[in-house]
Amino acid sequence: MLSSIVDKLVFSIFGLNPETHLGQSLHFFIYDSLKIFLLLFVMITTIGVLRSFVSPGRIKRWLSVHRLVAHFFASAFGALTPFCSCSSIPIFLGFLKTGVPLGVSFSFLITSPLINEYLAVLMLGFFGWKITVLYIISGILIGVIAGIIMQGMRLEKFIVKDMVVSEEDANKEVVFNKFKDRLRFGLREAQAIIKRIWLWIFVGVGLGALIHNYVPREIIQAAISKTGPFSVPLAVLLGVPMYGSCAAIVPVAMVLFKKGIPLGTALAFMMATSALSLPEAVLLRRAMKLKLILIFFGITTLGIIFTGYCFNFLQTILF
Repeated sequence: MLSSIVDKLVFSIFGLNPETHLGQSLHFFIYDSLKIFLLLFVMITTIGVLRSFVSPGRIKRWLSVHRLVAHFFASAFGALTPFCSCSSIPIFLGFLKTGVPLGVSFSFLITSPLINEYLAVLMLGFFGWKITVLYIISGILIGVIAGIIMQGMRLEKFIVKDMVVSEEDANKEVVFNKFKDRLRFGLREAQAIIKRIWLWIFVGVGLGALIHNYVPREIIQAAISKTGPFSVPLAVLLGVPMYGSCAAIVPVAMVLFKKGIPLGTALAFMMATSALSLPEAVLLRRAMKLKLILIFFGITTLGIIFTGYCFNFLQTILF
């Protein structure tokens, strides 16, 4: 529905050719901006309503007792959400506002774009069930392990102050007599967060639109195929700027694999493109300091590189 409206706006009203880079970039920019704003509004409002039933203090106490389980469930929940790296941020921000520990929140943020149901279906068709199952397991493990590492590093000081729940607010029990009061609470949460990051959404998506439509895939394929054992880290570094949907990424990874690029290298490129993106970093900048973004990208990158080498090693067994 949304895509068809944007199609009509860009290609019929504006009169742009859908085959040109300009037409594709403008369509990408408008569609993804609207999608992210809609997700922000709906998801943060929903989380706000749910928050009205349970105080942040209770959530914090439960997660502090069941920390390992919390990382697993956050990562598994991320696997069930059909979002890209930028679209996962609204729920991530909602977790922070609810008082969910930072590492647990990152377990969700890492896994959510890495794994989702339509990516699994696409992978099943392109790569088969063995690789798909191993990919899902590896994605959840990356989220859990990276989240545990980041939790142990005590990085809360790098979160922007108004995103952190104070001890006083965490233990405060707010009474809502009517559902409309809960809904109003959720709407205020959504409005506050959108007001703070709306400009960064436009900047991030605009950057993604330019990179996605103006960087030829042939250049990436040629670069990866000539680097031998260093192809995995190079594939990850090349994948970060290539912001795009899973529907577009899986076929590209399959083409790379069919061209003779090792399985792990092709999957590492796909994972980096899904889980890490420059637009995502731009959006996160409003919620955390640059050092934390670099740590998040660094730990996730190392996890993806390690997984890529593991799949390269397993390739002789799987085929």
